[in-house]
Amino acid sequence: MTRQSQPARGTQPRRAVVIGGGMAGMLAAAVLADFADEVTIVERDALPELPEPRKSLPQARHVHVLWSGGARAFEKLIPGITERWLAAGARRIPLPTGLVSMTAQGWLRRWPEMQYMIACTRDLLDWVVRKHVLALDAVTLLQRHEMRGFEGTAGRVSGVRLRTPDGDDLTLAADFVVDASGRGSRVTEWLRPLGVGEIKEAEVDSGLVYASRLYRAPAGSEDFPIVNVQSDPSDPVPGRTATIVPVEGGRWLVTLSGTRGGEPSRDPDRFESFARSVRHPVVGELISMTAPLSEKVTVTRSTVNRRHYFEKASRWPEGLVVIGDAVATYNPLYGQGMTVAAQGLVALRDILRTHDLGTPTLARRIQRAIARPAAVAWELATAQDILYPGAQGQQPRPGTGLANRYVDRVVRAATGRAQVTRAFLGVITMSEPVTSWVHPDVVVGAMRGPGRKPLSGPPLTEMERAVAAGRHGQAPEPQHSSSR
Repeated sequence: MTRQSQPARGTQPRRAVVIGGGMAGMLAAAVLADFADEVTIVERDALPELPEPRKSLPQARHVHVLWSGGARAFEKLIPGITERWLAAGARRIPLPTGLVSMTAQGWLRRWPEMQYMIACTRDLLDWVVRKHVLALDAVTLLQRHEMRGFEGTAGRVSGVRLRTPDGDDLTLAADFVVDASGRGSRVTEWLRPLGVGEIKEAEVDSGLVYASRLYRAPAGSEDFPIVNVQSDPSDPVPGRTATIVPVEGGRWLVTLSGTRGGEPSRDPDRFESFARSVRHPVVGELISMTAPLSEKVTVTRSTVNRRHYFEKASRWPEGLVVIGDAVATYNPLYGQGMTVAAQGLVALRDILRTHDLGTPTLARRIQRAIARPAAVAWELATAQDILYPGAQGQQPRPGTGLANRYVDRVVRAATGRAQVTRAFLGVITMSEPVTSWVHPDVVVGAMRGPGRKPLSGPPLTEMERAVAAGRHGQAPEPQHSSSR
């Protein structure tokens, strides 16, 4: 049945195809289910029925954060999704209340809630969304089908060509196609036979390597904060970080990272020592008090920032939109990917509410809207990553150095001024535009500095220290650490 939000066109059903069954693809299908009669998701792998690792998403084994800006976008697309995540075991962590973070300029104070994040494994995030979307009447999933190319011309994509699990060829006609096939997308290759020329690309590679391991969370740590030690890009040494995120199942997901020349090892015996080697040893100290749940250390090296400027193509076919990691991938350290994809799909939904699927220039209009949040994330990530020793790729635009110095002042002031902290977190969580950092009140605060004496160590409470040390339910012991 044709949906009320989409004008009918005779009796011909509207068909949409989504390439990729990951997070971006599922969100795209949820959107299109309101505007098309049939939505087919094409996925090359077999998707797990439970919150388990997915073959084509090895990076899921590392820390994934969904910032409040992204969570709000998810809610717009799938109302009630946050409650579903929480019911499945995720945590809603207030920021900076539930955050113990050493930024490049010092420790943040744990003010009352200003923003928040959803904390759980990527497998759980995906599974909850996937269950909802695949239950929609209009949505069909084709698993283990390989995308082979587009049908159509340079003026319009009219369908997709697939290879079935049995090796047969299959063509699906479509009024609208969304490529959500991720960082491995071959969309530029699929477009070339149609006569669509080269697409401008950019890349920044800091040489970052990720290493992760699961640990048993100490008893009584249900409300334990996220603990994070960041690197300082202005320091001409390899950037090293260490992070603990409490996840479902009474576990801590611990992720270490290092840029070129300072990479973490896959050797389990060196995991804790690396965690102690970053700018503060708190993560190493905390995990030394509990036990790892995984013998192996998962290592990922695919962390390059890469962007395709589809919105600037001289020719762009109707009926095709590219979203998510197929548009741009970012250093996972900044946790932007899922948020950017969701915000781009909110833009797609808003445009489809006022334009028919067959409207001329619709695809280009949508592609430009998707590019806006992608561009913000790109600037935030690459302006920092290019500073690390040995970083390769697109050099900063003129004036970036001055902008970086101002950002340093904002971050420094955020360690002691609540108003600046609020502005800082608003942008980092992709809840507010970057322009909020140049609001007069924020500028004045940044120029004045933190105003308070810097914290000398991680702002863990005495009870949190007792829990980490296995003294849950006991009176906290006095602390004499020099980091206090």
